[in-house]
Amino acid sequence: MKKKIIIFISIAAVLLLAFALQKINNKSSDSSEIYTEVSKGLFKIEVTASGELDAKNSVEIMGPDGLRTAQIWQVKVDHIVEEGTVVEKGGYIARLDQSELGDKIQKKQTDLQQTMSQFTQAKLDTALELRKARDELINQKYDIEEKEIILQQSQFEPPAEIKKAEINVEKARRTYNQSQENYRLQKEKALAEVEEAAAKMMNDKNQLTFLQGLAQKFTVTAPEPGMVIYRRNWRGQKQGVGSTLSPWDPVVAKLPDLSKMVSKTYINEVDINTVKIDQKVEIGLDAFPEKKLTGKVIEVANVGEQKPNSDAKVFQLLIEINESDTTLRPGMTTSNTIISGEIEDVLFVPVEALHSQGDSISYVYKKEGIGISKQEVFLGQSNSDEVIILKGLEEHDVVYLSDPDGVTDKKINRLEGSPDQLAAQN
Repeated sequence: MKKKIIIFISIAAVLLLAFALQKINNKSSDSSEIYTEVSKGLFKIEVTASGELDAKNSVEIMGPDGLRTAQIWQVKVDHIVEEGTVVEKGGYIARLDQSELGDKIQKKQTDLQQTMSQFTQAKLDTALELRKARDELINQKYDIEEKEIILQQSQFEPPAEIKKAEINVEKARRTYNQSQENYRLQKEKALAEVEEAAAKMMNDKNQLTFLQGLAQKFTVTAPEPGMVIYRRNWRGQKQGVGSTLSPWDPVVAKLPDLSKMVSKTYINEVDINTVKIDQKVEIGLDAFPEKKLTGKVIEVANVGEQKPNSDAKVFQLLIEINESDTTLRPGMTTSNTIISGEIEDVLFVPVEALHSQGDSISYVYKKEGIGISKQEVFLGQSNSDEVIILKGLEEHDVVYLSDPDGVTDKKINRLEGSPDQLAAQN
């Protein structure tokens, strides 16, 4: 009898231990399930995107404006002050590489020396040639006078001798007249040659003066006081030392007006229809998480662009920041939440609670007392975190955010009608 009692007590202890272990396992299983209540109230339709601060207005610091005239198609930045440096008007900003310009100046100096020599030579040649021509004219004039004396002395000579003397005088006069005309033409030609040589010399001189003046502009200074911000290329890379300028776009850096800032951001093409100008924006700063700013959309790109190393199309937005804060700096990363709409007094749940069957049926796991059901829901608009429930749930209903065990094969409780019909009724 005593032995039976001991056996009975042992069996009971084993059963109690098994029951306790099962309870512990059930509690452990329940603790891994996450659920939440259906909320009701104001629902914000939001689009979130990260952006980068920039000044709404800024002054561009330009490089030399005569590069095309000098036929210099690329200039390297040898040195530039550190980004963020505060400069006064006329203060030093950058120094550009003058290697190519120096070669052009040296060549033009050589050209000028040659054209100056040619100009001097042309003047000397002209002086010598015209002097020689004038001497010939004087000699020809003496020859006329001499032949006229012979004609006068031949008055008592036979007619043939007189005629011969007359012909000699006429020939001398004609030669003299032709020489005068030749002298005039020769003088005009000589003057033209001198003027041409002078023009070449002045052209080389002007070009040399231009190049020397251009060389002074290779030391870039600030047109206004402000903080220097490096320019970025089309890839978003900062253009500092070693970057190049072109004659068509000779911007070295920028001096932003920090009193009015914007956030430049990009949104996916699927969200572009929900974003409009003047929509409110909530802005956070990665550098100062505790600082909260507000703004509004002031510009929406009409044309999308390709993201680098991606097939995604994005559209650029400009968001003007309402507050003026001395801590704001260009290049800071912002988190932008665009409020594209607000709907009052609606039900909504986290997007994590939603599941789908096929392309048309959405459902949630709903807590029903001690059980769980798969409940179809009709969905309204959504944001990045939550979605509106048009039908299928009530306020304070409990839905699971994680998949509960053992209900995957349950049948979905379907709703009458369709989301489109419900939307049409509303």
